[in-house]
Amino acid sequence: MSVTDTMRLADLSENPIRALNQTEAKSVLSDLRDWGREHPAIARLLAGENALKDFIVAALTLSPYLRDTARIDPDLLVRALDAPILPAVETAIDAARTAWKPAEKDGAVSEAQLMSRLRVAKREVAFLLALGDLARLFDARRTTRLLTGLAEAAASAAIDHLLLSAHESGKLTLPDPARPGSGSGLVVLGMGKLGAFELNYSSDIDLVVFFDPMAGVLADPLEAVDTYSRLIRRLIRIMQERTVDGYVFRTDLRLRPDPGATPLAISVDSAMIYYESRGQNWERAAFIKARPVAGDLAAGEAFLKGLVPFVFRKYLDYAAISDIHSIKRQIHVHKGHGEIAVKGHNVKLGRGGIREIEFFVQTQQLIAGGRMPALRLRATEPMLEALAKAGWIDEATAGELGDAYWFLRDVEHRVQMVRDEQTHVLPETEAELKRIAFMMGFADTAAFSASLVAVLKTVERRYGALFEQETKLSSETGNLVFTGQNDDPDTLETLKRLGFERPADISRTIRTWHYGRYRATQSVEARERLTELTPELLRVFGSSKRADEALLRFDSFISGLPAGIQLFSLIGNNPALLSLIVNIMSSAPRLAEVIAAKPHVFDGMLDPGLLAELPTRAYLSERIDGFLSGTRDYEEILDRLRIIAAEQRFLIGIRLLTGAITGKQAARAFTHVADLILDAALKAVLLEIEAAHGKIPGGRVALVGMGKLGSFELTAGSDIDLILLYDHDGDMPESDGPKPLDTTRYFTRLTQRLIAALSAPMAEGVLYEVDMRLRPSGNKGPVATRITSFARYQAEEAWTWEHMALTRARVICGDESLRRQADEIFRSVLARKRDPAAIARDVAEMRELIEQEKPPKDIWDLKLIAGGLIDIEFIAQFLALIAPAKDAPQPQGAMPTGELLAALGDALMDPNDRDTVLRALALYTEISQIVRLCVDGGFDPKEAPAGLIDLVCRAGECPDLRTLEAEIRRLSRAVRKIFQATLKP
Repeated sequence: MSVTDTMRLADLSENPIRALNQTEAKSVLSDLRDWGREHPAIARLLAGENALKDFIVAALTLSPYLRDTARIDPDLLVRALDAPILPAVETAIDAARTAWKPAEKDGAVSEAQLMSRLRVAKREVAFLLALGDLARLFDARRTTRLLTGLAEAAASAAIDHLLLSAHESGKLTLPDPARPGSGSGLVVLGMGKLGAFELNYSSDIDLVVFFDPMAGVLADPLEAVDTYSRLIRRLIRIMQERTVDGYVFRTDLRLRPDPGATPLAISVDSAMIYYESRGQNWERAAFIKARPVAGDLAAGEAFLKGLVPFVFRKYLDYAAISDIHSIKRQIHVHKGHGEIAVKGHNVKLGRGGIREIEFFVQTQQLIAGGRMPALRLRATEPMLEALAKAGWIDEATAGELGDAYWFLRDVEHRVQMVRDEQTHVLPETEAELKRIAFMMGFADTAAFSASLVAVLKTVERRYGALFEQETKLSSETGNLVFTGQNDDPDTLETLKRLGFERPADISRTIRTWHYGRYRATQSVEARERLTELTPELLRVFGSSKRADEALLRFDSFISGLPAGIQLFSLIGNNPALLSLIVNIMSSAPRLAEVIAAKPHVFDGMLDPGLLAELPTRAYLSERIDGFLSGTRDYEEILDRLRIIAAEQRFLIGIRLLTGAITGKQAARAFTHVADLILDAALKAVLLEIEAAHGKIPGGRVALVGMGKLGSFELTAGSDIDLILLYDHDGDMPESDGPKPLDTTRYFTRLTQRLIAALSAPMAEGVLYEVDMRLRPSGNKGPVATRITSFARYQAEEAWTWEHMALTRARVICGDESLRRQADEIFRSVLARKRDPAAIARDVAEMRELIEQEKPPKDIWDLKLIAGGLIDIEFIAQFLALIAPAKDAPQPQGAMPTGELLAALGDALMDPNDRDTVLRALALYTEISQIVRLCVDGGFDPKEAPAGLIDLVCRAGECPDLRTLEAEIRRLSRAVRKIFQATLKP
């Protein structure tokens, strides 16, 4: 323990609180003199004039409850005077935890004995904690944790007693009567502040009880509900019945599923079915803080682990925000919520109160906890810090709300300390308010009121900024009326002023929304959200280029949505996203289609670090691994891979669209996603194959990426080129599973299964289209290639174009030793000294063949135009193949085309030519990445959305298309000349 932990009240150097008044002080001194006749320690206290005496007198004047407790048991006061507070409190908690255990020579503890022991412990802890808290020997953090420890100890002791009693009566057969809860299958969860270690001074405790009928402890499983319900009724009696010793804790079980229609204890299976099918958002919020506190703790942890997908959804649930906010509004109505005040103000439920801080935290946990396990903490202050660390809120907000939370908890404790009442309402009279002010250490009610109001306003401001930005039809916007059959003239004027050229068309479109003619707007809730959103939506769309076109594309988008409430709630609660949606609708039809088909791709948009953090391999790996964690079923893994791949590709696209990353960075990020997805898919497929067919002795697999996948140059719409290599021990082994296969069939089936895992249409779509034509012998060869055959083919049979492709070969995943072996084959093949003239002829012939079979459509066909991407890639691959013959440095592994040119260009190209080619490659890359992101097919200026034209010009760093087209023509002519010069004998 620290020095602070062992401090005694006697160590007080000054009194932190003031007596209520002189009359009360004299009355308390009279009581103390009476108690001092039998307790020398109290007499010694009265003999001097010091801070301790002043403190005790003040505390007993301010809290009639503490005074009554000291009157009932003066020994408690003696203990507080003589010994450190904290160890005494912890000893009392330990006594409560073991209250069910009989002494060595005694028989079983009776229910009456247990009740008495728990009440004595409660009284001791409540008295000592209050004095320690008022004396500021420890703060509210320690107070709440110790109160929680007492409640947990009492509940645990009562449950252990009841389980042992049921065991002895034959109702149950416990695995270990010395530890009744262990293995009993009885799950007792502490909810709310009990679960979060934040219990207040006179708190009820919220419990939820489930049982596992498969635990095998019930004498008659058919009586499970009756047996456990009777047990819980006895628990309630033990905890809250008032006896001569008082009570322990008022106990509330109303957080169980459908409390009006269910017994006090229900089976874990029934609970799971309820939460999965009918669970409410308020129940999700409640279970954020749930924690096993008694009974079978391991079963409780397992139950909560199974409940994680209900509480923290893999899709971000923006509609839940409005639902949670409506709960807050109901509390306002039913609990007398009013304006900020002091007298009569509810510090828990009132405006600016504790509940607003809790909701502030919990709604963000509901939104992001499914994707960010770091945001699944139970306690409020650590969660504020976690939100700040994750970038969801700033540190100033976290600090202000953290300070406010503990200030309000202090006030709440003191309100409850007065008479041990479960109340959160400040007194309405000046005299009674003075008690609270003095207990808080203030000189008068004015100073206390000023501090309290400042805290409440801080909370209200922070809460309001997050939750209460409700869109209104403001007078600044003007009339926006879309009811009836005819256009409102003032509304048409407003639309024209907002920037729309065809206001009548826009008005008619919005009436379509409000009539519920789309599936997305059929529900009342969806139309209400959209009504609230419409003014801001029109303002932002109106400020964009070609506003009518952008809004009509948004109309087309929502017309295809299966439901709208999620999207409308998302935009309504996150106004910054509206600008991004306008950007997408005005420039990127392909992204709009992705959103329409998979609205959950928006889930990552609320990550505050999205545009600030680069999508590095480590960043993407953490998110993909986190999303896949806990998934075991093969089909679920494939579904989840599709979900997370679509989401991360979408988010990379958003970064590219907004200019947060370059086309080159996007290419590498798209490739990282593919690498990580392929690795996970291969592992899943291997497990499936091994489950059905076993393993091949010494069997090893590696996956090779070719083309743009190998060179880190994927785009948003790229397919992937793959080769699967394998090896094994011996010549013709069979697999050792229930359905053995020979090696050829085994690895063929594995490859086919992998292609299906990646390409098969499932509920969540397709991961990647796969091309395996770059394997030895192309489509005529086997889909899986043994490493020795691959090496022999590359050494003896491969054509020049296949060696060109090998310059971009990269082993992505698989067995480490096989990966090294493949890398060595790539190096040895590419290190061969070739005849530059022969290679040049082959490359020139291949380029000519492509021009004949696939001529470019126009100047914007950047891949196929003369002097386009293919010419640049062929230059780089040609240089890589002739480098050994020219004694130039050989590249170490596959790399992006630009990096390959930069590495070889110094030795094998004129520096000016190299720089020209690199400049053209950078321009083509930026434009191609944007075009592939925004539209399917090529870029056609006549058909392209206005926003895409702007993006293409931005990518090309040109003021308009005409200038950009001229720059492309200039660079492409220069590149074609360099290509031809490079291939000259």
